[in-house]
Amino acid sequence: MANVSRESYFETGLQVLADLGYGGLKLAEVCNRLGVTTGSFYHYFPNWPAYTRELVQHWMDVETVHFIEQSRAEKDPRKRIDNLFNKGMELPHGAESAIRVWSALDPYVHEVQTAVDQQRYDIMYESAFEILQNKRQAQVFAAWAMYLLVGFEQVAIPRDIDAFRWVVGRMADALDTDGFASVPSGD
Repeated sequence: MANVSRESYFETGLQVLADLGYGGLKLAEVCNRLGVTTGSFYHYFPNWPAYTRELVQHWMDVETVHFIEQSRAEKDPRKRIDNLFNKGMELPHGAESAIRVWSALDPYVHEVQTAVDQQRYDIMYESAFEILQNKRQAQVFAAWAMYLLVGFEQVAIPRDIDAFRWVVGRMADALDTDGFASVPSGD
């Protein structure tokens, strides 16, 4: 039997979500992939609901909170945005898509998903505002980034990371070339 950590249960849970979606996230599947018995699982977690709550919290901490904290250390807002874009391309998109489905069914997961979306929007907004010095333009930039990320994760056709990278590049170009000057006021 394999010797696994709590962290490995979380990483495996995210991989199951990525591979099989929310419907595939089962105790047997997680334990099977880790090569452990359910007894090993219960050594770390009192029950399945406790594990799933910790799993989504782990996802938020690793894929959003910690990264945003690190991003704030970058003083140049344009470099910060590039770092955020690069992180966005590296996210576990399949798992994130499954978590969005799950959030429609579970109020706690919805609460976590909402917090993740807000934190991601906020860091994009703050960074864009430093460059654009216009509240509405920064709001539109941050919204565009979120729409792009969520759309990429939710699309039912095969994901094309090269196309995603190209579109993100056009967003960056718009930021660098006064492409937000014509943003409507948003009344």
